[in-house]
Amino acid sequence: MDTLKQSINEVETSKTIKMTGAEAVINCLLAEDADLAYGYPGGAIMPVYDEIYKYQDKFHHVLTRHEQGAIHAAQGFSRVTGKPGIVFATSGPGATNLVTGIADAQIDSTPLVCITGQVASHLLGSDAFQETDIIGISTPVTKWNYQITKASEIPEIIARAFFIAKSGRPGPVLIDITKDAQFGELDFSYKKCEKIRSYRANPKIDVEKIKEAATIINAAKKPFIVWGQGVIIGGAEQEFQDFIEKTDIPCASTVLGLSALSTSHPLNVGMVGMHGNYAPNVLTNSCDVLIAIGMRFDDRVTGNLATYAKQAKVIHFEIDPSEINKNVKADVAVLGTVKQTLAEIMQYLDKASHKEWMKEFDKLYQIEKDKVINDQLNPTKPGLTMGEVLGGINKVTNGDAVIVSDVGQHQMFACRYADFIKSRSSVTSGGLGTMGFALPAAIGAKMGVPNREVVAIIGDGGYQMTCNELGTILQTKAAVKIVVLNNSYLGMVRQWQELFFDKRYASTEMISPDFVKLAGAYDIEAQRVSKREDLDAAIKTMMASKEAYFLEVVIEQEDNVFPMIPTGASVSDIRLS
Repeated sequence: MDTLKQSINEVETSKTIKMTGAEAVINCLLAEDADLAYGYPGGAIMPVYDEIYKYQDKFHHVLTRHEQGAIHAAQGFSRVTGKPGIVFATSGPGATNLVTGIADAQIDSTPLVCITGQVASHLLGSDAFQETDIIGISTPVTKWNYQITKASEIPEIIARAFFIAKSGRPGPVLIDITKDAQFGELDFSYKKCEKIRSYRANPKIDVEKIKEAATIINAAKKPFIVWGQGVIIGGAEQEFQDFIEKTDIPCASTVLGLSALSTSHPLNVGMVGMHGNYAPNVLTNSCDVLIAIGMRFDDRVTGNLATYAKQAKVIHFEIDPSEINKNVKADVAVLGTVKQTLAEIMQYLDKASHKEWMKEFDKLYQIEKDKVINDQLNPTKPGLTMGEVLGGINKVTNGDAVIVSDVGQHQMFACRYADFIKSRSSVTSGGLGTMGFALPAAIGAKMGVPNREVVAIIGDGGYQMTCNELGTILQTKAAVKIVVLNNSYLGMVRQWQELFFDKRYASTEMISPDFVKLAGAYDIEAQRVSKREDLDAAIKTMMASKEAYFLEVVIEQEDNVFPMIPTGASVSDIRLS
């Protein structure tokens, strides 16, 4: 770090003032327009919390009930706003409790700035009380991390952290600050970081690659687009819509790409992946050109790589060079932020029509509708289905709510059946698949977009991992709508056991507490629904509430999510039952 000062192109934003390192932390955050943080205090971070107390008219801190709740809340805030979420934790267990959320943010490209306290610098390496090497622990799951041992380092390191977290492909950063650095004094001035030597956040656009891609697209007879969260992160929603409408190419989303394009758009053919829609999965292996935009060819999207789109030419629009050819070989790789590259390619594209190709998607969609979708949205079985709950929510919100889903069957039902008309409306744990994500993430999301309805869709298993965050709702009055879809099982695991383990339901049946009473203990209005005739009215009551509301819906116990691509199978081997 000796060359740190030379490596940063800085713009001065404040005059020099004498202050402590702890006070400098708060002033750095305010200089970055970050005035909201989530966290949990403790000994090693106490000097910073003392400054939060002094700055409470300018800086708002949300006390969660666990550090994992803090980081998931910061993720939810970041995902709906695009701004870095801010997290505070103390040393030792406080810091290590952040690791799951940091890993989740890293794989899902969520910008976070995590600040942890650490024992005094002279105690480092001595196994002091609550000393843990969080730098070593977090290195594999952060975009960047740094340990501060001198107060004078704080402004420069925090500026660098924000730049790294936000730029290029976003991600979490962690700053560990020793207690003596928090107490120490410095001559404070803050200079935002705009550039770091050897770090190219946005690759240089190669116009020849763009022309090459355009030539292939113009000649395509059966082109198909799979888009991911890169469209949302890059703020390229309009450029993406312009691109598909000029080329008339059917397109499908990854789980994290949902809401970048309205679910009602005529070229939106659904979602790809293990529990995605039938048509886009099957026809991936029929297209002649596969255009990947801001996605990373995750294994849940591709299935068996040996059989994935082998007939197609592959064009990959991507900001992160490490993703190119990592899983699927690209015939043409277009590097750069998709907002720029999609805008640049438009001048080389012909106006096209692919009506006959689109009919193939329509035909397969009708098969899925007849065999799967109708049974979910208009079921004849006596028990309630997860699909009809989402359908009921759609009727009330008209697709204009933020849907925050946990991990499991209910997540896939939410991704498949929720309607979206605005970008940044679907929030879920994608790559890591973290149960317990939704409730705290919904709290953070509601604070990020207070004027929008935020609905958390959670299973009875994941809910009990972080239901302590009802205490955060009690204290903050965050008006989150909580829907627990209760089938008394760890549903996704149970489904696999049913299909692939001869119905040996090992450790998946779950006995839960009275969720309505639990919500009542936190002064949250609640009700439980088990009959179809009561569902619509319960949803309307929940959505009409101006405060937090809890709705438990008792679901058919063996209600499975289909279609499904078995592990190791080809995308074209997707099962409808």
